[in-house]
Amino acid sequence: MNKEGLRDQRREFLKTSALVAGGVMLNGVAFAGGGAHSSVDDTIKIALIGCGGRGAGAATQALSTKQNIKLVAMADAFQDRLDETYQTLSAKFAAKVDVPQERRFVGFDAYQKAIALADVVLLATPPGFRPMHFEEAINKNKHVFMEKPVAVDSPGIRKVLEIAELAKQKKLNVVVGLQRRYQANYREALKRIQDGAIGDITGGQVYWNSGGVWVKPRKPGQTEMEYQMRNWYYFNWLCGDHIVEQHVHNIDVANWAKNAYPVSIQGTGSRAWRTGKDYGEIYDNHAVELTYADGAVIYSQCRHFEGTSNRVDETFQGTKGRSYLAAGGNKAVLWDHKGKEIYNHPTKDNPNPYQTEHDELFAAIAKGEYKFADAERGAKSCLTAIIGRYATYSGRVIKWDDALKADNSLFPAQLSWDANPKLMPDANGLYPIPTPGQTRVI
Repeated sequence: MNKEGLRDQRREFLKTSALVAGGVMLNGVAFAGGGAHSSVDDTIKIALIGCGGRGAGAATQALSTKQNIKLVAMADAFQDRLDETYQTLSAKFAAKVDVPQERRFVGFDAYQKAIALADVVLLATPPGFRPMHFEEAINKNKHVFMEKPVAVDSPGIRKVLEIAELAKQKKLNVVVGLQRRYQANYREALKRIQDGAIGDITGGQVYWNSGGVWVKPRKPGQTEMEYQMRNWYYFNWLCGDHIVEQHVHNIDVANWAKNAYPVSIQGTGSRAWRTGKDYGEIYDNHAVELTYADGAVIYSQCRHFEGTSNRVDETFQGTKGRSYLAAGGNKAVLWDHKGKEIYNHPTKDNPNPYQTEHDELFAAIAKGEYKFADAERGAKSCLTAIIGRYATYSGRVIKWDDALKADNSLFPAQLSWDANPKLMPDANGLYPIPTPGQTRVI
């Protein structure tokens, strides 16, 4: 197909989305309300929702694809984060950034204004906001790239699963930033594992052990809402704890290897290293067992300790052999049951998976193809990690079905700078810490 033909196909693809939003039948389902913006040429217009480091990275990757991409709107809760990312992107992609002041939106409702202006939205705020932002994007008929995790509690997961079905019906592409799914060594190794190269997976171990992340000290005059949002990593309504925000990558690989989700999870965790008030409410270590319907158990461990050995990788044992995978270094090795190497992935010249996510998404959109429906899978791996948190906080065995039904929203009743989140510090600035045996999670 020539270039003009591809343009026509993409225009028709976006026009179909607009018609769906207006109430036209698609696959036997009628949708009402909402509007849709579509380009009149071959330009794919994007909006960035969340202008922190990962948002800047996602926008950089989108603008680095081969397609005719233009950033036309930006949104963030904080003016300074938006300004910083705008300056960075406009300096690097001058011809592709068209975001005048009137299309730079700040505040809790900024996402609605930015989403309305684009064909594709990049969702990269703290994950507690992901379900509502995803819902707005799909209701407004936009294709979506959204960072992991996609929710932090059971009600959020249910909302994402609900909207994922709507996205499928509307044929809107959705990519979730679990980038190992787009990394060559994982794709090649997991294809072989699922083809039976090491037999049925009977066990495994997945790890993200590292030194932890940033802290932003409290500033004079900050409201509690602003403080928690600036330090979002340490509050579950925003982050979900690092087992959810970070370790979900490895947990997702476990589910991928099993081609299933666990039926129950139990484990233990604590605050052993990061114990001060700067670290909010989250644990700094979790160790859980993921039990699947066939009896296989995969061990999951994550920790944020400084000065200790680090490990970020996955190993699996099967009835015919074993495997080792790691994102760093593009490693993937499979052995048979006698220890003979049966696959060793070339570690050099592998494409950047963060870039591959966007290359493949925008190539599909430019061709008018419906190709990506990551939201359901992403939500279920995120739920796996959330159940891991439920298990460590409570000290109980948590069943998948019980967790999915739980009515335990962490989200504040009101979003404003002078409103209080549900979790508040005591007179000494310390936050309540989950206590196994006492803390109720579902």
